[in-house]
Amino acid sequence: MASAKEDVDLESLAEEIRNFEGVKRKGAISDLVKRLGASDKVGNRTIAGFGEDAAVLKIDDDNDTYILLALDGIWGKLLSVDPWWAGYCAVLVNVNDIAAMGGTPLAMVNLTSTRRKDVCLELGRGMEDGVNKFGVPMVGGHLHPDTVYDALDVAIIGTVKRDSVIYSSGAKPGDKVIVAIDLDGRVSPSYNLAWDTTTRKSTAEVRKRLETMVKIGEKQLVTAGKDISNPGTVGTLGMLLESSSVGAVIEPAQIPRPNMKDLSFAQWLKMYPGTGFVLTVKSEAEGAECIRIFRDVGIAASIIGEVDSSKKLRITSGKETATVFDFKKEKITGIVPSIMPCTMP
Repeated sequence: MASAKEDVDLESLAEEIRNFEGVKRKGAISDLVKRLGASDKVGNRTIAGFGEDAAVLKIDDDNDTYILLALDGIWGKLLSVDPWWAGYCAVLVNVNDIAAMGGTPLAMVNLTSTRRKDVCLELGRGMEDGVNKFGVPMVGGHLHPDTVYDALDVAIIGTVKRDSVIYSSGAKPGDKVIVAIDLDGRVSPSYNLAWDTTTRKSTAEVRKRLETMVKIGEKQLVTAGKDISNPGTVGTLGMLLESSSVGAVIEPAQIPRPNMKDLSFAQWLKMYPGTGFVLTVKSEAEGAECIRIFRDVGIAASIIGEVDSSKKLRITSGKETATVFDFKKEKITGIVPSIMPCTMP
């Protein structure tokens, strides 16, 4: 693991992350969620809905298992470059969404939209390879064979124990911030903002890495967690803090990073890491236990900062500090999830 000790202009880095397309494109979410209103609260099954990596649904009051439900669409920029990789990643990102909640995936369905047979077949091949890699079946879906665009969306269902759910909205001032990333990978040959950590590993190795979050959830070690997604490491942490209505000060130099000379620090922070999570914990002891669980399966992890009440995400070198997000003035998604009080971690 390389530690980013080179001189970094923190103000420039903060601006680059804040204006990164993977972050900025999340802003449209809040408009739709506002229009949907309390749609996620209809009925009596919803424990948590909008704003989490997966919705949390109860089966009945006596069942100690919850249902997890999520859906992810593949960025068109990625699909146009490499349909196979897009199909594979459609499985990967959905499995990660379930893992991030401390859950176990059960099955997926897909919505494929394309009139081009070659693209359709490559998307299918990618999904098939992803299914075989992660061991989660693709049990159905829908094909639009006459669209003027190419798109792929995959939904997933999973389960989690009632007392093991990891929400993204439970961080509190004083919590420690942990970043965990599998550094055993490579920059995707077809997309330079994707870190491929799974295609060259066995199914058993991949599952062991994802099961870390199940263990962490069952041990109730964290107050909040998310899988690192298109906004990158710092952007994803920003989403977690926004969901929790808190802020944090972090040291980017402490974020696990591969030892690659041609991989810039800014590029790494914006990259989708394949297998990566941001977490918050109450104490150093709980942080140490999380780090041990990750390291036991080859995932690098470290404490990178602390949560505070500022509602700002700030980065520091120890000598200077810059603000990446000020949630009093701006938003990433603008969503603060609502969770039933009895389920709060």
